[in-house]
Amino acid sequence: MPEGIIVKALSGYYYVRDDRGGPLVQCRARGIFKKRGESPLAGDRVTYEATENGEGTVNEILPRRSALIRPPVANADLAVLVFSVVHPDLNLQLLDKFLVHVEHAELDTVLVWTKNDRIPEGPEGAEARARVEEAKRMYTSIGYEVLVTSAREGVGVADVQQRLAGHIAVFAGQSGVGKSTLLNSLVPGLTLQTGEISEKLGRGKHTTRHVELVSLPGGGLVADTPGFSQLDFTELGIDEIGYCFREFRELSAGCKFRGGCTHIHEPGCAVRQALDEGRVAQSRYDHYKLFMTEWKEKPRRY
Repeated sequence: MPEGIIVKALSGYYYVRDDRGGPLVQCRARGIFKKRGESPLAGDRVTYEATENGEGTVNEILPRRSALIRPPVANADLAVLVFSVVHPDLNLQLLDKFLVHVEHAELDTVLVWTKNDRIPEGPEGAEARARVEEAKRMYTSIGYEVLVTSAREGVGVADVQQRLAGHIAVFAGQSGVGKSTLLNSLVPGLTLQTGEISEKLGRGKHTTRHVELVSLPGGGLVADTPGFSQLDFTELGIDEIGYCFREFRELSAGCKFRGGCTHIHEPGCAVRQALDEGRVAQSRYDHYKLFMTEWKEKPRRY
């Protein structure tokens, strides 16, 4: 029975790219999946069989390495968090929120900062560039790879292309930061719709309506995903938020109350000591406390 990968899931149809090549096969899923409460996802490796009408039926979902709920993608192993440095400005609080969810999903991460060419000249631009460089130094010191790009000028696009080779990557980030523009630069001939920024609201409209895996010329697949309408912490335990801050995770072994330190009020906290000594960024710690408060105030889902 032929095998392939689902590259698009839309309105009950699953578009399978056969390992042997050829055009995509439009498939329906067997009814047994619904009875089991299962649903094929973009990124799933599957077995399928052709039907008389020239379409196909997905028969089996092969074992997954990972499965994300938001966005619904299987077997992703790399998260590409795309944020612009201007229009809209680099939002470190939202970036840290994304990073918590990516760390919880146990995905590798690369940070791609777009629109570097849009930074204005003069004192205002110099200040913006200094903020970007300082943020890059901070996240690099934590262990994240940061690529600063300009899709319009082609700067950094080859670096992103090389980083994505061999991976199933999830593209995610704030609306209006240029995710589709960057993908259009990565894949010649791709014409994903790009959204205009609302000057009044300072954000863009979501332009992606379903998950679709796009093949990259250098190898690998990337999912251009719908923008996240919300990011909350209802799926995380309160102790998991600190674990999802990489630098906190490494330091927490030195806390007096190992395994139970919230890094907020306990004595002998290694994280707060590192904060006092300048080894933890104030912005990261402030965002952590904010997320912990949000967790406590968010109604639990049972």
